[in-house]
Amino acid sequence: MEIRLAECAGFCFGVRRAVDTVYEQLEKGKTIYTYGPIVHNEEVVRELAEKGVKVLENKDALKMLPNCKAGEESAAVIIRAHGVPEEIYRILEEKGLECIDATCPFVKRIHRIVSRQSEEGNHIVIVGNPGHPEVEGIVGWCRGPVTVLEEPLEAERFVLPNDRKICIVSQTTFNYNKFHYIVEIFEKKGYNVSVVNTICSATEERQRSARTLATEADVMIVIGGRHSSNTRKLYEICSEECANTYFIQTLDDLRLELPKTVRLVGITAGASTPNKLIEEVQNYVRINF
Repeated sequence: MEIRLAECAGFCFGVRRAVDTVYEQLEKGKTIYTYGPIVHNEEVVRELAEKGVKVLENKDALKMLPNCKAGEESAAVIIRAHGVPEEIYRILEEKGLECIDATCPFVKRIHRIVSRQSEEGNHIVIVGNPGHPEVEGIVGWCRGPVTVLEEPLEAERFVLPNDRKICIVSQTTFNYNKFHYIVEIFEKKGYNVSVVNTICSATEERQRSARTLATEADVMIVIGGRHSSNTRKLYEICSEECANTYFIQTLDDLRLELPKTVRLVGITAGASTPNKLIEEVQNYVRINF
């Protein structure tokens, strides 16, 4: 039986940068907070919590931190890779807290695009999960009308309330094929549409390599946090190509009973999945089957 890892799997550039930022600040002996979990992987967050990193779950929790007076050393608040609304930066500044920005550069680019486009009077359409922190952050940089939608049916039902131009962007981890299908729906409606494909290249490569492997595999294992948007997308893609697809968060979740006819087990992992966990799963399957 062959065990094969997808060509692109595990930590992406933005996530690695954010996690490394936290560890760098810990070495300086500071009191560290992250605005929201630094990444959508419970194992990574748990390890950082054991090292003293505290998570601010929302704006109200941030406001409850004591203000820092001039000349005093403040706690450091790290902005996670998903980014935050513009308002959060203002609160940090007002409270005198040190802000260490680990927002993924690809996400920062979207903030600049929607800010500029909305200032020009355009209606912003964000294709993504409305409850995801990255999308919530993008909405927080829009300075005019904005619509968030996730499904083609929502695009079909969309009615522009005025004659504004539409600027369409995407959550960086959205399904590449689904995004383009939704864009086609808007274009067929005849609206004046400007499209900026903001799905990051690492996401496209990860989805493409997962699909390629899933078409060949008898079994696919997708590793990642249960709240990870990009991992759920990988699971959806692999499930379309391979009926025996498993979504696991840790090795403890893996309950495999492989028939002897299985020739290829494929493994992929979300952008917030550490290499250590991927290797554990690979070794487990190699030893036990």
